[in-house]
Amino acid sequence: MLMRTDPFREPARLEQQLMGPGTWSRPWAMPMDAYRKGDELVMAFDLPGVTADAIDIDVERNSLSIKAERRPVAQADDVQTERSERPLGVFSRQIVLADTFDTERIQADYDAGVLTLRIPIAERAKPRKISISAGSGRKETSG
Repeated sequence: MLMRTDPFREPARLEQQLMGPGTWSRPWAMPMDAYRKGDELVMAFDLPGVTADAIDIDVERNSLSIKAERRPVAQADDVQTERSERPLGVFSRQIVLADTFDTERIQADYDAGVLTLRIPIAERAKPRKISISAGSGRKETSG
């Protein structure tokens, strides 16, 4: 039998056992990193052991929702589990995006258990120069 050597992880494991796996109505949170790279926001979500077809990404206006489900590995009748610490069930994250992002052009990639979203900055939110018209081309009338 395998022995646990990290006493600080015991409370998290106990909570998981008491609460049970994440469900669609009460999902687990998924860890995320977000950073800006050039003219886009990059978000990376850790989803190890989740297949790409078990990930659902929705965007409505400026609300981005990501849901994923890690399903148990099918086991034969003669297999006895010694330890099960990897959480199973549903994971989700909902993020409200500023209106400066172009949600019509979000790109999603999934590789090695990491879901990466790239959200470009909207053209209307990028800095731009304003031209000034000058000269006598304008006429004002008083009346």
